[in-house]
Formats: sequence, C-alpha cells, structure tokens
Amino acid sequence: MNVRHPLLLAAAIAFAFAVCSARAADGRGSRPNIVLILCDDMGFSDIGPYGGEIDTPHLDRLAAEGLRFTQFYNNAKCTTTRASLITGLYPRQNGPLLRDNMVTVAEVLREGGYRTALSGKWHLGATKPRRPSDRGFERYFGLLDGCSNFFDPSRPDPAFKGRRVRTVAKDDERITRFPDDFYMTDAISDYAAECINDFARKDAPFLLHVCYTAPHYPLHARPEDIAKYKGKYLKGWKALRSERHRRQVEMGLINSEWELPGLDPEATPWEDAPHKEWQDLRMAVYAAMIDRMDQGIGRILAALEKTGAADRTLVMFLSDNGGCAEIPGGEDPKRIPGPKEYYTTCGPGWAWAQNTPFRRYKSWVHEGGIATPLIVRWPGVVSPGSICREVGHIIDVLPTCAEAAGAAYPENRDGHDVLPVEGQSLLALFTGETRPGHEWLYWEWSGNRTVRHGNWKLCWDKKVRRWELYDLASDRTETRDLAASQPERVRQMSDRWTASARETGAKGFRENAGS
Repeated sequence: MNVRHPLLLAAAIAFAFAVCSARAADGRGSRPNIVLILCDDMGFSDIGPYGGEIDTPHLDRLAAEGLRFTQFYNNAKCTTTRASLITGLYPRQNGPLLRDNMVTVAEVLREGGYRTALSGKWHLGATKPRRPSDRGFERYFGLLDGCSNFFDPSRPDPAFKGRRVRTVAKDDERITRFPDDFYMTDAISDYAAECINDFARKDAPFLLHVCYTAPHYPLHARPEDIAKYKGKYLKGWKALRSERHRRQVEMGLINSEWELPGLDPEATPWEDAPHKEWQDLRMAVYAAMIDRMDQGIGRILAALEKTGAADRTLVMFLSDNGGCAEIPGGEDPKRIPGPKEYYTTCGPGWAWAQNTPFRRYKSWVHEGGIATPLIVRWPGVVSPGSICREVGHIIDVLPTCAEAAGAAYPENRDGHDVLPVEGQSLLALFTGETRPGHEWLYWEWSGNRTVRHGNWKLCWDKKVRRWELYDLASDRTETRDLAASQPERVRQMSDRWTASARETGAKGFRENAGS
C-alpha cells in the first residue's frame, strides 16, 4: 500500500520542501499559495490541451505555462475521488468517507499557518461533523451533496425518488433562494475570486479548493454559450472520437501505435441513433458547460494576477472521473438540454467520445473511467509546456500540497491516531525529475475493480465478469487482453487486489473476488 511512517514523511517533507524552494529562486515567499481546481464528470479529451475542440483558452494557457500529466488517475466516482483527494488515502467505503482517524489537506495546511477556503461541490457530508467547516476549511460556499439544477438548486431533482432538493450553503448557513440570473458555475468562480482578493491582502499563504459541478448532469447552460456549439456535433460520436484522437497523437500525448478501441458496448452506432439534432444539442450543452467553467477559471487567474499572487501560486486542475454515460430516467427527446426546466444527460455515445482514446467512462475502472487530465502551473518551478509521463494518483495530492507548504502530516489529531498517508508527493515530477512512484495501485467502484503493478493492469468489468490483463506500455487503450496467456500473473495480481480490498473495506470485496 506504499504507506510511509508519519515521522519519516515529515522529515522527507521538510527536506524536499527546502530543495524545492531553492530551485524556485524567483523572489517569491517561502511557501506558495495553492489553488486546487477539480471539475466534475469531465472526460480525458474534452479540453483543448488534451485534444478537445471545446473553447478553453484559460486552460490552454495553464498548460502552455505549466505541465500536463498523461498518466494521472482518479477513483472513477465523485465521492471516492473527493475523499482521496483531500485525505491522501484510498477510500474506506464501509462507512463514512471522512472519519476521525483521517486528516484533510485543509486541516494539515491550516495547522501550518495557511488560510483555507472551498468554493463548490463538497459531497462528503452535509451535517456536523463532516461539513467543510468541520474539516479545516474556514470559509466555504457551494453544494454540500451531489449534482443540482444549475440555474435554481432549490428546484426538486426529478431523477431521484422523493424529488429531493440539494443543499447549498455558505459558511454553514443554508441558502434556499437564488436570484434570477444565478448559475452555479459562475457562483463558484465568483466566490473563488472573492476569496483570493481577501486572502491575498494578508501575509499568510492560502489554500483554495475550487470544486466545479460542471459538466456533471443535468445539462444546463446559458443560451449564449450553447449557441457557440449547436450544430458542431452532427457528425456524431465516432467522428468526434476520431478527430480528438488525431489531435492527441499530433500533440504527442498518446502513442500512435495504441489501437483506438471500437464502439462502447452500451452505445449505439451514430448512423442508427435517432433524433440526431437532439443528440447534437446534448453534446453542445455539455461543451457549453465546460466553456463557462473555463471562463470562470479565467476570472480566478485574473484575481491572482490583479492581487500580485500569481507568481507565488501553485495551480492544479483535474477531473474527478471520466465522462458520464448515465441516463437516469432514460433518453427522452422531449426533455430539452439546456434550460432549467429539463433534466438531461449525455448518454454512453458521447461519454465514449469524451474519454478518447480510452475504453469505458465514469464508474468503470478501465482507463476511460479513471484517467484524468492534470495540469500544473507553478512559476519558477514547473517548466512551461512540459509533459510528464510518470504515473500519479489522486492520493498523491495531499502529500504534494503538504510538501510544498512545509506542513507536517500528523500522527494523531483530536485524540485519534491518524491513518498513515498512502499517497506520495509529486514535487519531484513537477521539477522534471523522477520518483520511485507506486509499486501497486488499486481501484474499486460498484463491482468494477482493477489493480496496476508497473505497466501491468488487471481489470474486472462487472458486466463481463472476468479478469482482463493489459500491458499498458504497449496497449494503454486496453484492446489486447492477455489474461488467458498469463494465468499466474492474473492470480498474483488478483490476490493483491483482494488484500487491498480487505484492508480498505472496498464494497466489491469477496474472498473469492476472482470468481
């Protein structure tokens, strides 16, 4: 599990931070501000720096001025990714995701003298003791649980029984009424910029966690943003996937020798798909949601520049899982993508394209479900326009932030022994060096499970119901299953997955997990 002893970790953090500070001799303060941006249900290939056609000039700029990872992983699902991101631990799923024997990145950095704020989706608890304010964030605004109506979060959610209303709050005060011009993505961006303007006036460094709900369904976007994309997707999902793949190869992001997988088994061939104008509108609204998010990221970057904080700020951007194929309530062309009155989703065809060049999507643990863009900008530390091909995982974010901040990961907190951190700092990779990395990595969600050992990946698809084995060095798109030819490797790797599942309480765990 790659667990380090807390005292050894603290010593390593102090040493590596000193080295990193020496390399970044640019006149900034000794500890960077950290802006950690997480979007929701966005595919690997959606944004410009990863081959997408969607207009994302501010993310393009971050990539041009920073670093792109090609092998960074999340946990395939909103909640588990968010828990791992802020705790540096694999998710413990047999109970609450946040527990007394865990610490969050906000708690670690706040103990180290940082100001802390969260703007956006939390999804780890709406009541005490699991609100953002209970777990280290001194300020927050946003959605305490899952997806909501973007224009009016007080509207009942028709996709779930009971027509439940989502919880929006600011600093523990519930918000139940919203102005006529409200749009959740803009509200998240504006609050984040407000926090920067406030924090930058103080001497202390700050951690700002920005958690967009875009482009998670329902498909809601402003009309002027939708107009930019309407009609651009009438060629269909296969054509979109081919165009994105070509750009990814041209960028040098992926190996041209990897085979592009065929149509996802849950998707319909485009030529057979009904209501093509409606299908086009679904993807156009999705694109508009990402476009509006990028506009908000531009305002966040502008606030950093206006306050003079940009040159001493580490910015990271990533997604919580792959594009989403879910269709709660089914596919109904009478439900119009875009306005607040309707609740629509993208469906498996567009999700397949969103995760180009990989297989599957959110909730699955093939690469399409767990591979995420990761863009890192840190002036004076990260080389502009660089690409990192080393493997990283969402559990690495907390130790990275702690090392950059010179903050110690505690052995105990509030009378509880704290689980040792399971992630490893990424700072060496930020500076163009290498690190030992993770010998083993593990995933599980909703019956799908996988384990990676070096370039070998063993994967269980809950619909196929057998282990598949891939050599990711030559076949990261997972088109050549080698399980039948290497039964001993399958046995050893499946045993390791079972041991990990037993330790973390993964819901897919069974003593005979390979059966």
